[in-house]
Amino acid sequence: MTSTTSYTALPDDKPQIQHIINIPELIEPEVHDQCCIYKVPLHLLNLNVEAYTPQFISIGPLHSDKPELKQEKQKQRYFHAFWKRLSHKQALALSQYKVFLEENRENIGNCYSKPELYKEEKFVDMILLDSVFIMELFLRKSNESEQKNDFMFTTSWVCKITQRDLSLLENQLPMFVLEELHTRVILGDNGIKENSVRFIELAFNYFEDYYPHNSSQKVEMIKNCKSCKHFTDLIRYTYLPRQIQVEGVNANPSQYFTTCPGECVLRTATKLNEAGVSFEKVQGRSYLDIKFENTPILSWFLCFGCLPFSTCFKARLEVPNLKVDQVTECVLRNLIALEQGHYSDQPFICNYVSLIDSLIHTQEDVELLVDKEIIVHELGSHNELATMINGLCRHVVVISNYYGKITKELNEHYNSCWKYHMGMLRSVYFRDPWRFSSTIVGIAVFLFAVVNFLRVLGVLRPQY
Repeated sequence: MTSTTSYTALPDDKPQIQHIINIPELIEPEVHDQCCIYKVPLHLLNLNVEAYTPQFISIGPLHSDKPELKQEKQKQRYFHAFWKRLSHKQALALSQYKVFLEENRENIGNCYSKPELYKEEKFVDMILLDSVFIMELFLRKSNESEQKNDFMFTTSWVCKITQRDLSLLENQLPMFVLEELHTRVILGDNGIKENSVRFIELAFNYFEDYYPHNSSQKVEMIKNCKSCKHFTDLIRYTYLPRQIQVEGVNANPSQYFTTCPGECVLRTATKLNEAGVSFEKVQGRSYLDIKFENTPILSWFLCFGCLPFSTCFKARLEVPNLKVDQVTECVLRNLIALEQGHYSDQPFICNYVSLIDSLIHTQEDVELLVDKEIIVHELGSHNELATMINGLCRHVVVISNYYGKITKELNEHYNSCWKYHMGMLRSVYFRDPWRFSSTIVGIAVFLFAVVNFLRVLGVLRPQY
């Protein structure tokens, strides 16, 4: 009995995908290349919904469906006030600005993670009203005389919560939309004139509470700021190290980052302090300008670091002062969400928060950093601060580390038996100049007693 097997000849042409599965032939990408304003991913949003959600006013399309956040009346009041400050020529420019919005409707929509929103009928009117509201708000912020009798400034909680809401990732307008309004209407046909205030300067002025720079550094920072996607991105820029602000990282970000091996986990602040690492507050730097100063050979003798003018003997971790208030968690969470979506190859803020998180595990760690004035906080307790810091990095994924070199050097210092024991010796016997001097006197007295004892025994006999 013979069996025969039959084979079906394969077609010469590649079959259509619909012959295999019924799915659309063309599918739009998840996000457009221009996208820079994202919905916060659920795994981050569920950790603290309030931190990512506006509480008072909505800007842009992502929260425009919530009537309690629209603040239509206030936006309309500001539109009338803005209209009154315009000349005839500027009013014509504002009408042309609306034409610009119509022509760029799709480009503006592509900046959002839900680009289909631009197809809504009232999309352009919403962008126009929100743009003018922000412009009027910023102009009043820069002129104190215009803030009188305006509850947006005279009512403290409204002022602060509006500032907070305008910093949220989901509550943004593209920066080019606002800059276009400022250039066309405020500056006029001549574009950016000499001595005129750039829009980026108005934005810096409005969010000045969110970064620790003095006036001279602020001027330099504004000068170096070439472009930002929106206000959340602007705040992120103010946190970046000075070198990055000046040079940028777009050309080759990998030169600033190292991969994240297992040993990149850092010891806590108290553990490092026991091993002789001195925590020092520094002023005049951005938050991310953290440095580890460790002089070769001299740093092996940490016990001499307590003497005046002996910093060369210290292993110093220099950390800019971080002020933590009720809004800090909200700001940091939104900056982290921005980096997770838009700057995955440049996770400066994620790395910074991770570093602070590694230093803080217990209340004792917080007490040490507060005592050194590295952290100043307005929260209810040190435990509350520790819990807040430790929760910021949950579900955050990074594959590179800006502080990789610092982390490696600190771990090498901690794992060095000699430096660790020298650090322990310093913390017990050489903590300050008085304890240093009393220790030296004690050693001298001890040696003198030993010598006398040996002389009594006859082990040491003077030779004449």
